[in-house]
Amino acid sequence: MIMSDDWQSQRVLKFFDTKNDSPSVLTQHQIQEFNERGYLLPFDICGKAEAERNRVYFDRLLNDVQKEGRSEYSINGYHSQSQEIWDICTHPKILNIIEDLIGPDFVAWGTHYFCKLANDAKSVPWHQDASYWPLTPSKTVTVWLAIDDADRENSAMKVVAGSHRKGHLAFENAQKDEQVVLNQRVIDAEEHGEVAYMEMKAGQISVHSDMLIHGSDANASNRRRCGLTIRYAPVEVRCLHEWNTKSIWCRGEDTTRHWSNLPRPMEAQKNNSRRL
Repeated sequence: MIMSDDWQSQRVLKFFDTKNDSPSVLTQHQIQEFNERGYLLPFDICGKAEAERNRVYFDRLLNDVQKEGRSEYSINGYHSQSQEIWDICTHPKILNIIEDLIGPDFVAWGTHYFCKLANDAKSVPWHQDASYWPLTPSKTVTVWLAIDDADRENSAMKVVAGSHRKGHLAFENAQKDEQVVLNQRVIDAEEHGEVAYMEMKAGQISVHSDMLIHGSDANASNRRRCGLTIRYAPVEVRCLHEWNTKSIWCRGEDTTRHWSNLPRPMEAQKNNSRRL
């Protein structure tokens, strides 16, 4: 998605420091680290049995998508009809962390599985999430839930620590013949900080700012690497397009009613491959 200059000019793209005098689960040191580095990890969210259920559920989704001839990267926005994903979005352990970072009134507005199959030649170029999204101000925090173990060998996400404090950075568009998942590439990304790898076990999460430069390499291993991203934003954030129609009110309230409030689906998703 390429935004026009006019569209870009309507947004406030900068990092806003977290200030929380009485966090419930995070320490002041962790909050300071998030402010300084732009991410935190790992947090243990799911036990072995729960992590296995998450993997089995994704295996079923992936199988349905592949039968339709669609890409493993196309499993996007399924929280609106999937009990399983809706329940992950509202997992109390996750919400406690997010509340400490962005305040008591917030929504989950999007989900996306990022699955790199074994020997996947596609990379994700260095990018800032906020550059893609029609939201303002840039206060979204992303949770990355490991469905599989993620390490450098199977293409764990990598970040440029501290780059979230540099504002909206110049980027170029990838060439059509490049094997990439997203089309923006921040110019000279590694000049903006130290590169760190987000290695985690299945059932753990990381959190990162929407202004943090991140990406991932091609997966040259014989192991899959999948993570579910969940996007959370305080209710003060506004959409410039209709990206507020599939949100879940997670904590507090939205007195402006800007955001939708999708209820928990009535039953488990029967047709997992249906496009949303």
